[in-house]
Amino acid sequence: MEGIRFSQLDRAIINFDSALRTVFGATEITERPNPSLGIEEGMLSEKERKLSGRLMRINHAGEVAAQALYMGQALTANLTEVREAMEISAREENDHLVWCKCRVQELSTHVSYLSPFWYGGSLMIGALAGIAGDKWSLGFIAETEHQVIKHLDGHLDQISVHDTRSHAILNQMREDESRHATAALEAGGAELPTPIKIIMGITSKLMTRTAYWI
Repeated sequence: MEGIRFSQLDRAIINFDSALRTVFGATEITERPNPSLGIEEGMLSEKERKLSGRLMRINHAGEVAAQALYMGQALTANLTEVREAMEISAREENDHLVWCKCRVQELSTHVSYLSPFWYGGSLMIGALAGIAGDKWSLGFIAETEHQVIKHLDGHLDQISVHDTRSHAILNQMREDESRHATAALEAGGAELPTPIKIIMGITSKLMTRTAYWI
């Protein structure tokens, strides 16, 4: 049976609903369990706990932005199969969003107060990438995921080895991001020009440094 075909207005409404769910909770997730469930962690000092909380806040902010990027690109993607692939990846990114939020709360801190700003800005960037064409949109996804992996590697090095629950979440996220990057390239993503990569890196640093504190 042929699937439902949504108009641009339908997709805009769906996107708005997704934005509310992403920023304020109740996001659509897959059936995968939280990787940290059942894992016992060692004793964390106050300094270690505070650092873990701030880094997981950054990761949560990054997942808010990633969700918006995917939804913005899905809104303007030309090919149906590309749009559907982005929507599937977005649901998996929602898993990360929920896992990070749960861990942030376990560490007795809060998610970024600027989540609406991260979502709105990233949605616009994603939509512009989609307008540029599917090969550039997919290339943008691949480069975004590669930069996210670098951040995750850095956080895995910084977080205490005793914080096994955060490590479990970040390792699963890293695996998923790598798979998303590979899928985007295999679907026809083009490598982005170096100046675009540099701008993306600067923007990413601005967000991570802000989310660390706010």
